[in-house]
Amino acid sequence: MDEQGELLEISGSVESVIYKNEANGYTVLRLKDENGETVTVVGCFPYASPGESMIVSGAWSTHSVHGRQFKAAFAQRLMPSGAQAIYAYLAGGAVRGVGPATAALLVDRFGDKTLDVIEHKPEQLAAIRGISAAKAEQISQSFRSQAGIRRLMEYICSFGLRPVLAMRLYKYYGAQALDLVRDNPYILSAAHIGGSFAEADALAMAEGFDSTSQNRIDAAILFELAHNAGNGHCFIPREKLSAATAQLIGVADEDAEEGIGRLIEDGRLRYEEVAGCRACYLPELYEAETGAAGRLAAMSRRKFQEEADLPRLIRQLEEQLHIHYAQLQKQILRLALANQVVVLTGGPGTGKTTSIRAILAMFDRLGLKTLLTAPTGRAAKRMTELTGREAATVHRLLEAKFDMDGEKVIFGRDERSPLDCGAVILDEASMVDITLIDALLRAMPPDARLVMVGDADQLPSVGPGNVFSAVIRSGVVPTVRLTEIFRQNEGSRIVRNAHMINRGEHPDLSENAGDFFRLRRLEAAGSVETVVELCAVRLPGKMHIPPQDIQVLSPTRRGELGTVSLNKRLQEALNPPSREKKEKAFGEAVFREGDRVMQIRNNYDILWRNETNTLTGTGIYNGDIGRILRIDQDAEELTVDFDGRLAVYGFDALIELEHAWALTVHKAQGSEYRAVILALSPSSQMLLTRDLLYTAVTRARELLILVGDDRTAYQMIDNFRQSKRYAALRFRLRKLCGVS
Repeated sequence: MDEQGELLEISGSVESVIYKNEANGYTVLRLKDENGETVTVVGCFPYASPGESMIVSGAWSTHSVHGRQFKAAFAQRLMPSGAQAIYAYLAGGAVRGVGPATAALLVDRFGDKTLDVIEHKPEQLAAIRGISAAKAEQISQSFRSQAGIRRLMEYICSFGLRPVLAMRLYKYYGAQALDLVRDNPYILSAAHIGGSFAEADALAMAEGFDSTSQNRIDAAILFELAHNAGNGHCFIPREKLSAATAQLIGVADEDAEEGIGRLIEDGRLRYEEVAGCRACYLPELYEAETGAAGRLAAMSRRKFQEEADLPRLIRQLEEQLHIHYAQLQKQILRLALANQVVVLTGGPGTGKTTSIRAILAMFDRLGLKTLLTAPTGRAAKRMTELTGREAATVHRLLEAKFDMDGEKVIFGRDERSPLDCGAVILDEASMVDITLIDALLRAMPPDARLVMVGDADQLPSVGPGNVFSAVIRSGVVPTVRLTEIFRQNEGSRIVRNAHMINRGEHPDLSENAGDFFRLRRLEAAGSVETVVELCAVRLPGKMHIPPQDIQVLSPTRRGELGTVSLNKRLQEALNPPSREKKEKAFGEAVFREGDRVMQIRNNYDILWRNETNTLTGTGIYNGDIGRILRIDQDAEELTVDFDGRLAVYGFDALIELEHAWALTVHKAQGSEYRAVILALSPSSQMLLTRDLLYTAVTRARELLILVGDDRTAYQMIDNFRQSKRYAALRFRLRKLCGVS
């Protein structure tokens, strides 16, 4: 900017691209201006290539390392027009399938009309020796696709929106994407595109759309439903939905109510009076809740008249497994023998794992093929270790994959192609949301049994619904709650304190002994230093616990003791930069060989292989943790080892990974670690709850260290507020089973 604050303008041609970030389009390039001087320009220039012309508007700035550079706020980009510029553009790899040699042949033949021929007359390319008709069409298609994406990205970036939205728009709508988003910017907030309503609304308002347009109101209503589904709600009461929408976009309540009616009429919203509420659902959540309720209700009424002599069978199991079952454990065996669906719940140390082994052995005696499953990869792996039988994630069991568009999840196993089994044991059932339980129930054969196992006092699922709790509270599914702490666990302060926390009692945190320790730190900075020292020095050196067996947990992502900040500090301490380790900057993160990383979304299509190439498969799932083995800058890819499954990520897919030395408690659900360090600091009341502290403590197997202020821990214990979720599974189950 000049002294009056106005944007300056520079025009020229791109000489070279120094750096580009695939995640956000951020680019550093050299621009030769009209005076022949070379200028460093930084800004959002997706797919920038040497040879193209630009007119950039912005201001000069001085970087502490790179010196004087021009920071562009806006850019007008022009395709190269002269033969020399076109050659530079094509030779620089701008178009897939065209390198320097092919670029020279094209420019020699077509001169300054080369790009026009590539885009509109690809058949003429085939007249050149070495270019087949198929390759000519491939070159043309690549150029047209890139040009379309680039124009779309320029449009999206000009409003300060994320370039990834342009990629998704183009993937879904192709060449029509630009026209469609100009006609209705609110398609950005559709689930398959992934933009927020705020992003779509900002674009619409900047383009002069009417603030009371039907498209805006409809998009706001659907956004409110989707946003609240992310907070665990299956539906929103109609009056609350109308009021929230009106407040969000500043329209009259009657306009929002009219929009709700319009969406109900065209099927984009489902409405039903249920559980005393005028409930508004997204269609997929309505189908999941009603479907799961119907199947569970039918299973709860199904009884089996087994001829097995249960007392004799229990004695045989006790002899086989060298154990003596408690009365409640015998009760769950009786119920699992006679009922199609049963629930087993209990806290740490109460014998859930022993009961699972007993049920599995009993089903084996009955000749039932039993499948073991859990919501996360780590929970499934732990189930395998504890039972000696192969367990799979629910997604893998159901053969989840993306549809043809790569946006919607579909399952290979359902009513038409059911699982081959006589029983399913589902562990960590508290983590299962309404859509996943519905998918599992759909895939089960009509006569197959279901055993749901979990800790009802842990955090509910991240996704919509509170399935495990609703099934228990409905009273229609036979349930056993294990309460006795077994002798081998009585000495564990982790187990004892976890039960005290769950009862709302304050354990003595000053009693540093056994497997539970508290290191009191009143300032966040001191807590951070202690966490880093524990991971890097004290636990490996004094207790012989290597860093890979230690997991740092925090209630939150933000702040000094949030996972984002902690991961940066732990990376510095546990995997610092080295000449021997390659690294890749992506967004605000730097991925380095040796880093511990976590997959943060389900990817059903990613290929993996084992270390010997003797086994391959597909699918890496949200919460899976691995280690970066290698980074290949030339191939622009990164390899991660997920417990023996090697998955390769292109640099453009790194948005699916995060560092994982520190995790939120929610992300750690279903997992167990040898040592857990829990970093606590004053935070939102929504996060500092009893069930979150209880869940965190029960993640530790051998050692729990609480770092922070006692008052925060006690505050969490006293905060028994459980957020109400709008869901009707419990109501539907009771109604279907005739329970008032």
